[in-house]
Amino acid sequence: MFSRLRSDIQCILLRDPAARTAWEVLTCYPGLHALVLHRRAHWCWNHGFKWLGRFISHLSRWFTGIEIHPGAKIGERVFFDHAMGVVVGETAEIGDGCTIYQGVTLGGTSLYKGAKRHPTLGRDVVVGAGAQVLGGFVVGDGARIGSNAVVVKPVPAGATAVGNPARVIQADADVKREMAASQMGFSAYGVTQNDDPLSQAMRGLIDNAAGQEHQISMLWQAIEKLSGPQATTTRECVPKDAALHETFEADKLNQLVGK
Repeated sequence: MFSRLRSDIQCILLRDPAARTAWEVLTCYPGLHALVLHRRAHWCWNHGFKWLGRFISHLSRWFTGIEIHPGAKIGERVFFDHAMGVVVGETAEIGDGCTIYQGVTLGGTSLYKGAKRHPTLGRDVVVGAGAQVLGGFVVGDGARIGSNAVVVKPVPAGATAVGNPARVIQADADVKREMAASQMGFSAYGVTQNDDPLSQAMRGLIDNAAGQEHQISMLWQAIEKLSGPQATTTRECVPKDAALHETFEADKLNQLVGK
């Protein structure tokens, strides 16, 4: 018991730069208190003391603001950072080394008792503030859920899910994360340097349209030059409404889509 408590305290000291001492973590971190109480509630739940497990869970919610069903399975070195308003459902499973921020819901969408209704988080998953992970699917090892994302389908290992409904950004080995993340070994709040895939697609379409307009303009200019010596007038081979100059404002549209 004490070795696991020391491991929990150590993981908080490693991941939270605001944590200064083990005593401060032990006395002032509600995420740690919720974990300790959950283990008592989980033991009672698994040994047939269902009401007592629920009552301990209720007291934990009252003291810490974190609601964890006593049936949920939580691994080692899990860090509930700030974590006010976190809800973890009965059949949820949280793997070793996960980090969960405030306002997160690991919820279910099924009403069938005994079914796997809540998500399973793999090892070292980061779930950003306000994210909602809903359903009995798996979030792969090392995945990141962006803040306020609504995830309703599986997330591959190492990928990042952002948006509502969440879209998956595959891991990019060539993208360097921020210095603090590399020093601490994880990306706080599920931050990624990759962009929302919908925005990437929109910018790709805008750039493609701009490129096509540029090519068309160049073709009309070439036709205008070639038609000069042979034609009676320069405009015989060039329609009056031909776009000899580009008017597509790609930069302005990209700014509207967002960087």
